Amino acid sequence: MKGVTAAATPLECRTVRALVVLPTYDEAANIEEVLRRLRAACPHASVLVVDDASPDGTADLAERIGEELGEVEVMRRPAKSGLGSAYRDGFRHGLAHGFDIMVEMDSDLSHDPAALPTLLERVEQGADLAIGSRYVPGGSIPDWSWHRRALSKWGNRYAAGVLGIGVHDATSGYRAYAASSLAQIDFHTVRADGYGFQIEMAHRVLQSGGSVEEVPIQFIDRVRGTSKMSGRIVVEALVLVSWWGLRDRVLRFWR
Repeated sequence: MKGVTAAATPLECRTVRALVVLPTYDEAANIEEVLRRLRAACPHASVLVVDDASPDGTADLAERIGEELGEVEVMRRPAKSGLGSAYRDGFRHGLAHGFDIMVEMDSDLSHDPAALPTLLERVEQGADLAIGSRYVPGGSIPDWSWHRRALSKWGNRYAAGVLGIGVHDATSGYRAYAASSLAQIDFHTVRADGYGFQIEMAHRVLQSGGSVEEVPIQFIDRVRGTSKMSGRIVVEALVLVSWWGLRDRVLRFWR
């Protein structure tokens, strides 16, 4: 769906073409608010809703709101295929249509759209990847229990230590990529989902010589709907990080 987009203020999405990729599955309770808040925060950004055949009508609702807001498209996929797959499809769409920046963002309101202009600004200023980080000064997760927070922090520290990436929040799903960087890292071959996908993408950007910056965000737990994360996704991420770390050491040894 195409439409006339409102003019941006000087601080919002000034000259680059940005595409926000929103994977959805049963997010009818959240999608309207997400889209309206996105448009208010960053009037120039285009949005691609990648819906995995949500039985609750998320795609239909997104299309109706998109007709009103303009610059919102809906990609309907035939079945639930995973977060990583949704982002790969969204990035391919963005590159094919000449966007300068691609944004990952959850559609459950855990990521505040008000932080989007800052992420875009960091990429405009030269970062290859700007990550909305919970674990740099100013970042927070006010609704998490201490043990959930500790597990997440430990997982990120483990990934950073094993892979040597120096990123405080490599599992964050709120981030903006320079299209030129995405084109270099062969993201089509990333097969992990969830946390593993986020970690591997950051790792590949750094391995390619790209720069990563972290912007503090407040992460809010969803209040409507059901989380799509599972124990399998956490275990997958830990196994993959361990394998990548071992692989990198072997490759360095043989060089």
